[in-house]
Amino acid sequence: MTATSAHSTETATTPGPRSRAGRRRDTERRLAGDVDLWVATASTEGMPYLVPLSFDWDGATLLVATPTASPTGRNLAASRTVRLGLGATRDVTMIDGDVEVLDLSALPAERGDRFAARTGFDPRTLATPYRWFRITPRRIQAWREADELTGRDLMRDGHWLA
Repeated sequence: MTATSAHSTETATTPGPRSRAGRRRDTERRLAGDVDLWVATASTEGMPYLVPLSFDWDGATLLVATPTASPTGRNLAASRTVRLGLGATRDVTMIDGDVEVLDLSALPAERGDRFAARTGFDPRTLATPYRWFRITPRRIQAWREADELTGRDLMRDGHWLA
């Protein structure tokens, strides 16, 4: 019996950088298909806080829900700004956004139903007081590797660049 080598003679090739339009397509696909993202906030004293939350994307805004009294809920309500991270570190989308705070009853039922169906989580059914946080992106960046750092801005001031 002969042993076979565990090493492959094939070499991995890294695709070149995507165009800005390609990155936008990939980003919109991720926003439509992913369910969870990282939410980074800071307290009024500047204490950072990072948590994963489920979200829904309607093509223009992201919707998240968290307990009103949680650090994230308090930070979002106080600062009205947020940074979101979506994807793996070697294929990341970073979103800076403006936050609108909504009571659970203020959101149309169909949007809440869509959120619940997509995420498998319905904050409207819980005893703990929750709020909706609707996030309007004002800056979106996306990159995979160092060769995509140049041109990583896909949106500035709320307007797509591609």
